[in-house]
Amino acid sequence: MSISAAVRAGSLTAVEAVTESLRRIEKRDSQLRAFVVVRREKALAEAAAVDRKDLAQSPLAGVPVAIKDNISVAGEPLRNGSPATSASPTAFDHPVVARLRAAGAVVVGITAVPELCIWGSTDSPAAITRNPWDLRRSPGGSSGGSAAAVASGMVPIAHGADGLGSIRVPAASCGLFGIKPGYGVVPAELGPNSWFGMAENGPLTTTVADAALMLSVLADRPEFVDVPPVGPLRIAIAVGSPLALLRTDRHWQDATRGIAALLSGLGHTTTAQRFPYAKVAPIARWLAGPAVDARGLDRRLLQRRTRRHIAIGGLAERIVRDRQIPPIERRSRKFFADFDVLITPALAQSPPLAATTVGQASAQRSWLVNMLADSRFAPYSAQWNVLGWPAASVPVGAHPVTGTPMAVQLAAPSGNEKLLLSLAAQIEQHQPWPRVATPDNSPGRDRALAPDPGSATIEE
Repeated sequence: MSISAAVRAGSLTAVEAVTESLRRIEKRDSQLRAFVVVRREKALAEAAAVDRKDLAQSPLAGVPVAIKDNISVAGEPLRNGSPATSASPTAFDHPVVARLRAAGAVVVGITAVPELCIWGSTDSPAAITRNPWDLRRSPGGSSGGSAAAVASGMVPIAHGADGLGSIRVPAASCGLFGIKPGYGVVPAELGPNSWFGMAENGPLTTTVADAALMLSVLADRPEFVDVPPVGPLRIAIAVGSPLALLRTDRHWQDATRGIAALLSGLGHTTTAQRFPYAKVAPIARWLAGPAVDARGLDRRLLQRRTRRHIAIGGLAERIVRDRQIPPIERRSRKFFADFDVLITPALAQSPPLAATTVGQASAQRSWLVNMLADSRFAPYSAQWNVLGWPAASVPVGAHPVTGTPMAVQLAAPSGNEKLLLSLAAQIEQHQPWPRVATPDNSPGRDRALAPDPGSATIEE
């Protein structure tokens, strides 16, 4: 029975659900460093308020949720991973937070991000967030704290935001399902211009059903809850790297081909293809977006890599033009005239090793080293941010060498969120994945977090 169904039925209280989540955070987060704020007393008070309400129309009644540190939660500071931002509490909830609370969810904490959400690993000079599947590795970024919180069982669902793969990359790194909705489906309002329209809010969950439920709340579209069976589709499979000089780990390619074989056996038509990826527009916006976000900040308080990024981004802003998008969209739509869905590896390689100490964190390395590392790690996601089309990361097993999760990316033209959810649900049905990192399914008992039996997922 789901948490929300149990709370609505009266067999579980919101206070009990939140208390269990807080217990897990207290037990595990000193090792993972997924949270930058834990709202213990406030969350319990809010859970008690949920228990006093009529919950008949509360789809997330009593469900503990974590919020990424790049949208506002009333009464908490919005730091965006940086000491250069204001430490004063914000006065209002972001629309996404307001919708989650209206649906009965309880915000138990704020999760870690790299500074200004720029980077593909979640660390700072103060803390390193670690992957529950292998504590030596990163959970990815920039929604790495949210992904680590869900993958370890500390919370059943978490908010993420995706400006260049920042939901899909940590989802793939941590064995979760994550979906970036298309433009305008969920309120964005991420900084001054949401990285020139590239950034979207979305869910990180252990199952497709949970993501569909959470997305229905974030989008205020109840129809997303219904994930119908999917009929035969024309599916393109593109395993080659979007970047000519960077190769994709053959195990990630093989996992993608394995999903193609699975789907072909289920009646879909799968065809190996090359996709016409955009090159300049994603990079220019990734540089320029944070430069806009950083205006008014004391740059002396920013990390060295961030200062360099926004300095280059100030120059890149001069070449960001709306007219760059239509040619990219024309090429992409021409490709999709023959296909319904594109499947690629979600990542080009397994999550990178995290630093042993904060003094060795990625935040201490140069901008160029960080940029090259992120490009080698996660080159597949940017296209869909530039286009504003939906894309999702779906777990597909474990890497035979590192033992960490692997995933494929599903992408489709705008308006196809439900199609991606349905196809992902079919993959989940026929090739299910472990929900959270445990001693029995992790690559090493000595370096993975073990949640208690019966982890607090929404669907059990």
